[in-house]
Amino acid sequence: MKNKTKNSQLEFVALMAALMSVVALAIDAVLPALDIIGIAIDTENVVDNQLLITMMFLGLGIGPLFFGPISDATGRKPVVYAGFGLFLVASLICVSAESLTIMIIGRVLQGIGLSAPRTIAIAIIRDLFSGDYMARIMSFVTVVFILVPVIAPALGQLILDTYNWQGIFYVQVLISLVVMLWFWKRQPETLPTEKRVRFSIQVFKTGFQEVIRYKTTMGYTIISGFVVGSFFVYLSASQQIFQLQYGLEDAFPLIFAGLSIAIGSAIFLNGTLVLKYGMEKIITTSLFGFFGVSVLYVVLFMNGSNPPLFLLLIFFSLQFFSIGFLFGNLRALAMQPVGHIAGIAAAITGFISTLLAVVLSVFIGRFVSNSVLPVFIGFLVCSTFSIGILIYVKRSR
Repeated sequence: MKNKTKNSQLEFVALMAALMSVVALAIDAVLPALDIIGIAIDTENVVDNQLLITMMFLGLGIGPLFFGPISDATGRKPVVYAGFGLFLVASLICVSAESLTIMIIGRVLQGIGLSAPRTIAIAIIRDLFSGDYMARIMSFVTVVFILVPVIAPALGQLILDTYNWQGIFYVQVLISLVVMLWFWKRQPETLPTEKRVRFSIQVFKTGFQEVIRYKTTMGYTIISGFVVGSFFVYLSASQQIFQLQYGLEDAFPLIFAGLSIAIGSAIFLNGTLVLKYGMEKIITTSLFGFFGVSVLYVVLFMNGSNPPLFLLLIFFSLQFFSIGFLFGNLRALAMQPVGHIAGIAAAITGFISTLLAVVLSVFIGRFVSNSVLPVFIGFLVCSTFSIGILIYVKRSR
């Protein structure tokens, strides 16, 4: 019986990770092809190619506003199916796009569609767990999820070399269908009928008013927006940095994978450390580490010249190791006071943090053309504001 329970939890973690991993696949597999897609859709400025990444995150922020409340009314599972259906349609739009505008529309819709499985995965975890144990499950889910960014760029490069850039989107659709079938077959509904809330604008308005009353929820949500936004800058500009600034086109998937492992190792350690030290202590330590590395880089390379590759990778690894301790813990702490409206709360907090992150990443990303310095200035600004908000949240409580 014990082994059966353990196996069930392992499958649950793997399935929740798979629901979230389709998002990472849809983002990271496209990275090696950004220049080629940019040529195909006639982008005028290479920096505009970053929009193929950041605009998908915009969709990921918008979608939960609809899918979260609907899941509280209809249950978790139907919303996941609807999201995957929209993702399929959006992928076909991307494949047939002949302009930047159409491609952006497709990517936003892809993000909206995939926000359903991502948001519902978090809501399902919150339905079943709370507190530090929720953070522990989130850590294990995320460490499985982080394997996708390790292999996704290499997969994208392989498809690009053997087929074309459209093939990347076809493979994404195929994998999403497999995950949806697995979810349909193996995951029971976690929201009982008696706990469902009828969907209405008033319910959403009431939920929004309740969420924003919690200083802890709003504080950690905004911190999450700053942290994720700084990471979006790297994610959307990584192809420019390593392929164009450093001329490492062939090595880009390998470098991206190595840096993803830095995040994954922190997330893996967090699953153990969070029960020993608690989420707040880990968040505080990680934010100051994030701030310290940012200051050091800006001081050393404030003239704008890029450091040797090995040194840049060390700085990125240290930053992402700090970030790895923040992702799951910030989301778990933000959700902790609002578990009784988990669907709406996940939607609202996700929208606020993602919208903030997208605005920051688009603004900072415009400066990342010939130097990596703007990325670390962005890290510094975001970590500074995050520490200030953290201090305010602790004092107000």
